[in-house]
Amino acid sequence: MDAFRETGAYLKGHFQLTSGLHSSEYLQCALVLQHPQIAERLGRELAAHVPACDVVASPALGGLIIGHEVARALGCRFIFTERDANRKMSLRRGFDLRRGETAVVIEDVVTTGGSTREVIEVLQAAGARVLAAGSIIDRSGGRADLGVPRVALATLEAAAWEPGECPLCKQGIPVEKPGSRPAEPK
Repeated sequence: MDAFRETGAYLKGHFQLTSGLHSSEYLQCALVLQHPQIAERLGRELAAHVPACDVVASPALGGLIIGHEVARALGCRFIFTERDANRKMSLRRGFDLRRGETAVVIEDVVTTGGSTREVIEVLQAAGARVLAAGSIIDRSGGRADLGVPRVALATLEAAAWEPGECPLCKQGIPVEKPGSRPAEPK
């Protein structure tokens, strides 16, 4: 969390998260990961907590840098998933997996775990055995169920609300959407 505060990546305000939920806190990982030395250090730290594997996979866009750094630290291949025109997570760009390969899924921030679960499903459908998942930050307070063991470098109890229940909306505070992709419809 020190790296987030030092780089201005820990934001306070009224934010719409990628999940569609609203929160008064936002972690803009791109502001931390723009510093290669910090990204490398976080990647090594996260790699120390996940099992050795054949491949690390991350969802584009947020997980790309940290996933690559974890793969580098583990000495394995790195691939990523991205959403197609129908917003379905998929392997593209010629990435493939061999049946039985072991994989770890790495994300920057987990709130609900939705994107991470989608990546896990894509890898499993391609025949990989997903051993674990990891993230720099877990905003769920440890509650997100990914169906595989998971680790995070920091776990937060960050309040998040459905838009209709958001106290910040009720106060008329304008909402910001700082993420890299449109929010999920709620």
